[in-house]
Amino acid sequence: MRFFSDNAAPVHPKVMAALAEANGLDTAYDGDARSQALDGRLSDLFGTQVTAIWVPTGTAANCLALAALCPPHGGIVCHRDAHIQNDEGGAPEFYTHGAKLYLADGEGAKLTPDTIATVIDAIANDVHRVQPHAVSITNATEYGRVYTPDEVAAIGALARERGLGLHMDGARFANAVATLGCTPAEVTWQAGVDALSFGFVKNGAMSAEALVFFKPGLAGATLHRRKRAGLLVSKGRYLAAQVLSMLDDDLWLDNARAANASAATIAAAAGARLVHPVEANEVFLRATPDEAAALRAQGFDFYDWAAGEIRLVTAWDSPAEQVALLAQAITQL
Repeated sequence: MRFFSDNAAPVHPKVMAALAEANGLDTAYDGDARSQALDGRLSDLFGTQVTAIWVPTGTAANCLALAALCPPHGGIVCHRDAHIQNDEGGAPEFYTHGAKLYLADGEGAKLTPDTIATVIDAIANDVHRVQPHAVSITNATEYGRVYTPDEVAAIGALARERGLGLHMDGARFANAVATLGCTPAEVTWQAGVDALSFGFVKNGAMSAEALVFFKPGLAGATLHRRKRAGLLVSKGRYLAAQVLSMLDDDLWLDNARAANASAATIAAAAGARLVHPVEANEVFLRATPDEAAALRAQGFDFYDWAAGEIRLVTAWDSPAEQVALLAQAITQL
């Protein structure tokens, strides 16, 4: 019974069907009809004109976005527990050709205007110091916390005031929107976000993410960077087909709601063991090594996290009976 990552979940049947439907002759790279439809479909979703680019991984989406917002001599402010800091293997620095990551603090891996200002105010405005050019936030965060539209807007206002670009790592963007009950627009461009890494792989796709630019002019050079990085897939219609199928009838949102509901069931059983409030599809629990072993002995698979903590992640397809069994097992520890 797997609760270690939503990356391990299967591909949704509707995505598989879309891949089969795309399995015909069409133009290569991103000139096909499906790839060309992405701008319009995502513009409709966000209620504004966007430029959308498919990429095969979340790392690619994040790092291409950062390269568009920050020059090689610049800096990017992110949380010290951010995925781009701890889990991208140096890819942000590689794709930006050397930009520096400035690390800020914040409860639940969330930044605030104050924690961002604390970092950038300490940087002397001279040629000897790397100057900040962008801020990157994650929604939902690495600890399953969610930024509200007002929280994003406060960061967006600071970014505009300081002349910084704002990127949102949305590997679990769908889970955040499902929790918030807001429109995608309210928590992105209307709040000041310039670029969004819109995650689909964790939420039912096979190998496609969408890099969404809300600020005109950012996408042009990104198309060249995508090619130079070896990410311009020749049969791009298969990536576009996955994104389009997830957008059809709000499948992306339904899948996220299902994953969030499973996490809420586990959280309700965890009680005082919860390390962080559960606002998406990740549950962090306090558990001794013996307790973790007891859960594994019953067939549950998950990650050990910090000392005395474990992480449980639900997915769009988490079986209700397995979720119930896990909840019961936690209460019996």
